[in-house]
Amino acid sequence: MTYPVVKMTGDTSVAVVFGDAISEEINLKIRAFDEALARENIAGIYETVPTYCTLMIHYAPEVIRYRELSQKLEKLLLGTHEAEKLETRIMEIPVCYGGEYGPDLDYVAEYHQMSKEEVIKLHTEAEYLIYMLGFTPGFSYMGGMDERIATPRLKTPRVLIPAGSVGIAGGQTGIYPIDSPGGWQLIGRTPVRMYDAERQTPILLDAGLHVRFVPINEEQYQSILQKVESGRYRCKTYVKEGE
Repeated sequence: MTYPVVKMTGDTSVAVVFGDAISEEINLKIRAFDEALARENIAGIYETVPTYCTLMIHYAPEVIRYRELSQKLEKLLLGTHEAEKLETRIMEIPVCYGGEYGPDLDYVAEYHQMSKEEVIKLHTEAEYLIYMLGFTPGFSYMGGMDERIATPRLKTPRVLIPAGSVGIAGGQTGIYPIDSPGGWQLIGRTPVRMYDAERQTPILLDAGLHVRFVPINEEQYQSILQKVESGRYRCKTYVKEGE
């Protein structure tokens, strides 16, 4: 298949597919096209959603029909787009690894024949790009994890995973924003709320943001949790040097 390609995905949505792999290069193309599309301000488009390989576009068919929209998108794709130079923003997320907070850390370590400390070291050394949000409100799909700790999902998903749980699924890592079912290998948990309906911005993370995990102990976890519950905690966020 030749990319990019426009595909109908429903009565009120269309997808522009840029590839079939998880890569920062494809992600950059998606972001660049999303920016170009926003500048076009096409009547009827009310939301765009970036994913690993696709830009999903939601539109109102009573304002613009599929054929007209697809023609506009294909014309726009003929141009060369470069994403605006954006600063690489990094947010540090504190995580307590292992024990009740990360019940699968032992398994991940055994699977790769390494110590728990080595798994934690590899997981916290990386800088993760959030490619997309989905599954539940604010669930972050992150790329950039060290392949040495890539681990298959659970054969039987859990019925309930606590909010804040940090997991591994294949070569991805992510954070469960709310209590929910799931099949990722849980290696830790953050006291920070990824989703809070009472917050001005309910979803903490966003696609395009970078994340670094910072290891903490249980005492630090409880201390941060108290600050989170009283609204006094803010994750350290900064721009990457050299940007």
